[in-house]
Amino acid sequence: MSLCTLCGATFHCGQADPVAAGACWCMALPPAVPVPGSTAIGCWCPACLQAHIAAQTAAKRAPTSSK
Repeated sequence: MSLCTLCGATFHCGQADPVAAGACWCMALPPAVPVPGSTAIGCWCPACLQAHIAAQTAAKRAPTSSK
């Protein structure tokens, strides 16, 4: 079991858990960039990583105002 460095939840990581076989679940998700200034370095659970990717996607799609 791995521990999410963001929220503390436990989850299975294909890269770190010796009982996991094959690629990690996160490899099926779109790539994400780290949050600048974040102290949460390491693997994130599915919920935290998916929320981060969704926020990045929404930020990219948000209209920019030109003043």
